[in-house]
Amino acid sequence: MSAVFSPIIKAVFFDVDGTLISLKTRKIPESTQKAIESLRKKGIKVIVATGRSMNDLSHIKHIEFDGFLTYNGGFCMTTDHQVIYRQVIHSDDIKSLIRYSEKSPLTFTLMYEDKVKINAVSPDVVELYTNLNLPVPPLYDKDDLNVENVLQVSIYINPESEAYFMKKVMPNSLSSRWTPLFAHVNPGGVSKQKGIQYFCEHYNIDVSETMAFGDGGNDISMLKFVKVGVAMGNAGDNVKEVADFVTEEVDDDGVEAALLHYGLIG
Repeated sequence: MSAVFSPIIKAVFFDVDGTLISLKTRKIPESTQKAIESLRKKGIKVIVATGRSMNDLSHIKHIEFDGFLTYNGGFCMTTDHQVIYRQVIHSDDIKSLIRYSEKSPLTFTLMYEDKVKINAVSPDVVELYTNLNLPVPPLYDKDDLNVENVLQVSIYINPESEAYFMKKVMPNSLSSRWTPLFAHVNPGGVSKQKGIQYFCEHYNIDVSETMAFGDGGNDISMLKFVKVGVAMGNAGDNVKEVADFVTEEVDDDGVEAALLHYGLIG
């Protein structure tokens, strides 16, 4: 695949699930690993952009990155552990969520800087975490609940009920999803786009010098924001529509193909 043009790119942001990590093999293709190494050797910053927490990135820790945009932009940290942004969910929304769950069946996780807690474990939850190759979070203690420092919530609710739920229960927050099984809930104003802004300011990089790869709904804001937004071949149609380029699927060396296409690796 020949290069169309070679944009001046100083930072590339990568989603994790379905972009860096195959949803089929739960591994990072060797071509992707080599492509990332090539970018960094050229002095291009490579930054993870995920809805996961820092504790849930063990599968990619063997690769050298320059930063971690986690919780969809709610917690951003450089590789040398310098926190450049941190925003918690309004405590009123967390209290409202807990009250709602006590009256209506709802599974949710509370995600902190250093831990994740869940209110109930169902077969669907077990299957999800098994597919993600992650341990099921421990149950939270109702008598020792920290509502002031929640960075992200995952609510196991269908897409059709999501908008009404957010308006009624968590009005100070916003939701996004990359799977029909659950939605991520973040503080109002938090997004992967905002996270990219913070990293650009930190590294003194203009957004016109950035590129991003993604496949889920929570990637849309960043793909629209950067100079070159790349949708994976396995992405949803709503993601492909906003991308500048649609590459191959993650299992078909999509990351490498796009970087070759734009002449960023050779």
